[in-house]
Amino acid sequence: MAIIKLSATESRRLSAFITCLVLAAAVWALMTLSNTYNYTVKEVLSFKNAPQRRAFRSLQSDTVDVTVQGTGWEMLFSGIKIENRSITIDVHTLENHNYVVLSNQLNQVNSLKELGRNIVAINPDTLYFDFTNRAVKRVPVKVPMSISYQRRFALSNYIGIKPNYVTVSGPENRIAGITEWLADSLKLQDVNESVNRRLNLHGVNDGSLVIYPKTVQINLPVDEVTEKTLDIPIKVINHNYYNVKIYPQKVRVTFTIALGRYADTDEEFFEANADLDQWSPGAYSTLPVKLTRIPAFCKIVSVEPRNIDFIIRK
Repeated sequence: MAIIKLSATESRRLSAFITCLVLAAAVWALMTLSNTYNYTVKEVLSFKNAPQRRAFRSLQSDTVDVTVQGTGWEMLFSGIKIENRSITIDVHTLENHNYVVLSNQLNQVNSLKELGRNIVAINPDTLYFDFTNRAVKRVPVKVPMSISYQRRFALSNYIGIKPNYVTVSGPENRIAGITEWLADSLKLQDVNESVNRRLNLHGVNDGSLVIYPKTVQINLPVDEVTEKTLDIPIKVINHNYYNVKIYPQKVRVTFTIALGRYADTDEEFFEANADLDQWSPGAYSTLPVKLTRIPAFCKIVSVEPRNIDFIIRK
C-alpha cells in the first residue's frame, strides 16, 4: 500500500482543513440542537381533587403520549431523563360528568412542569371513567421494621404508631380486599436511645382510591435492660375432670426488662398455660408449659420447668 508523504506546508494545510471541518460540524450541531422541536414522550397520569360522592375507575391506560415542545437538547436527552414523568390531572369535574378533557388543562399542567418544556398536546385528549358507589374503610397501618440494638439495650415499652389506622375511600370492590396499609420501612442499627420518626404511607396506585392521612408518627421507646425473674402461676386448660393437681403450680420465668419498667412489671403481665388436650390416657403424666402472654418489651431468657407433673382425680 502506497504511503502518501506530505510536505510540511501540505501537513499544515491539511491540519487546518480538518480543524475547520470539526469546528463547522460542532457549530452546526450546536445550532441544530438549539432549535425548537416537537417530540413525543410517554408519561403516567395521576389524579387530584377526586370527587367525594362518586368512586371512579379510568377506562383507559394510565400512560399517555405527550407531545412536548422543547429544544433539540431536551429531545436528545428525553429518552434517559426519568424525573417529571407524570402529569397531574384535576378530576373534580367528575362530580357531574363521566369524562375529562385534557386539552382544557394544558395551562395548569404546564405551570407544574419545568421551565422551557412546554406540553402542546396529549393523546388521548379525553379520558372516560366508570363509576361505582364510594365506600370508606379503616385499616391498620403496618410498618416493616428491621432494628438492631446495642448490647444491653432493648425495647422498653410497646411501639407507638399514631395514627395506627388509615382511612381508605374508593370503589367498594377495590377496597374490599384491603386489610392493611404499608408505611415506609424503618431500618435502624445499634440503637441505644428512644426513636421518634415520621414515616410516609405508601401512595395509591389507583387514582380512584384516596387515603388519609399521608404520614404516621412512630415511637420506639428504648432503654438499658437488665434481667428479672418472676414466678408465674400455671393455669390448666381444656380439662373435663373433677380435679387436676399439678406440681409445681408455678413456673419460674427469667426475662430481660428495661430499667424504667423493672419495678412495675409483675406476674399480671404474663400468662402460663398447660393444655390437658396434649395428654392421652396411658401416657406419661407430664404436660409442657407454654407462655401465652408475654409483654412486647420483654425477651424471655429461660423458663423453668418446661414440663410439669399432674394427677387427675375424677
